[in-house]
Amino acid sequence: MSLDPHEEPAAIQTHIGAIFISLELSRSKWLITSLVPGGGQRMSKHWVEAGDLAGLLARFWAIRDKVLARTGKSYPIVVIQEAGLDGFWIHRSLVKEGIESHVVDAASIAVSRRRRRAKTDKIDGEGLLRALLAFKRGEPRVCSMVRVPTPQDEDRRRICRERKTLTAERIRHVNRIKGLLFSQGIGDYEPLRRDRRRALEAARTGDGRALGANMKAQIGRELDRLELLLGQIAAIEAERDAMLARQAEAEAVQGAQGAPARVLKPMDPNGPGAETVPEAEAAPGVQKLMDLNGLGAETVAMLWTEAFYRSFDNRRQLAAFGGLAGTPWKSGSIDHEQGVSMGNHRLRQTMIQLAWLWPIHQPNSALTRWYLERTKGASKIQKKKMVVALARKLLVALWRYVDAGVVIEGAVLKRAARAR
Repeated sequence: MSLDPHEEPAAIQTHIGAIFISLELSRSKWLITSLVPGGGQRMSKHWVEAGDLAGLLARFWAIRDKVLARTGKSYPIVVIQEAGLDGFWIHRSLVKEGIESHVVDAASIAVSRRRRRAKTDKIDGEGLLRALLAFKRGEPRVCSMVRVPTPQDEDRRRICRERKTLTAERIRHVNRIKGLLFSQGIGDYEPLRRDRRRALEAARTGDGRALGANMKAQIGRELDRLELLLGQIAAIEAERDAMLARQAEAEAVQGAQGAPARVLKPMDPNGPGAETVPEAEAAPGVQKLMDLNGLGAETVAMLWTEAFYRSFDNRRQLAAFGGLAGTPWKSGSIDHEQGVSMGNHRLRQTMIQLAWLWPIHQPNSALTRWYLERTKGASKIQKKKMVVALARKLLVALWRYVDAGVVIEGAVLKRAARAR
């Protein structure tokens, strides 16, 4: 292989068997950067209006026709775009047209580490194109491609995400009401109680006065919004429970129709990973999760819609997806931990909350014993760090339980807990 920097790379001239295109998307314009066979190293750039899918496809066909006229061959089109505000509708539209499309995690693409580096849409488009070329050449870890969920999977997770948003709004309204009343010397009012209206009428300020008319009217309007939120949260929770019930019923039907049986083996949390079963034999695990003591409807729905709807190659990939993998910084004499990775923050929050409650609901499990042994005499900060480690182990254990039927050692099912 020649190392002459002035010699044109042979890969671009002779081994490029497709039309490679990157899309840099914004609210106003879409930048199309293309590299075609027979065009050397030159990257062509074109603009279309944002949202103009017909114009985008017309530009693709024009590029393909130009290559056909130049080379006499019809090449496939390979497209890359960053995961972002536009979601996955563009990717799905391209796939429908028979175009190979990839969605990349923008944070996984290497960039210049200079303190001041140039950044424009054109530079980003070229960087995406280089990442796509390296990915198609088979270079390892050049970037992380997103596994695009199906429209059904994407729609299912809206329930838990909307509930989380409404719950945050509910907290803000409750805190605002309490803050207004605390400024008047009233510190025992609970806006979430059913007698909230009657209690507001009976409330007296710290100096014995009734609330002013304007203050009472403002709090009344806050209660109106709070009650609207409570009704919406109740409706969403009913939809969530119905969704889980339908899924559990579908799993029961699948089992009754002769789903392949598996031998359930206890799992050592420190032992080797269990062998995964083929995807065609892997049954959904909503009912399995519901049977575990300590897992409620919201936790099960979050685990299913955010993580277990898709497959994972190994436990490291799962931990990184859940934002529970470590990010060490080791170079020479420098050796320190930077914290957990950037992953699905909703899944990470759910798993950390579950990890705090796991020793309470599953006191005899191997994971609980592992946690208690390592936090004996530990400070609060050390316990918080170990809870993150427990959350990571627990996520992997639940995945093995759902995907391969590997029972968590010492875990108790709800039926057994009620029998006690």
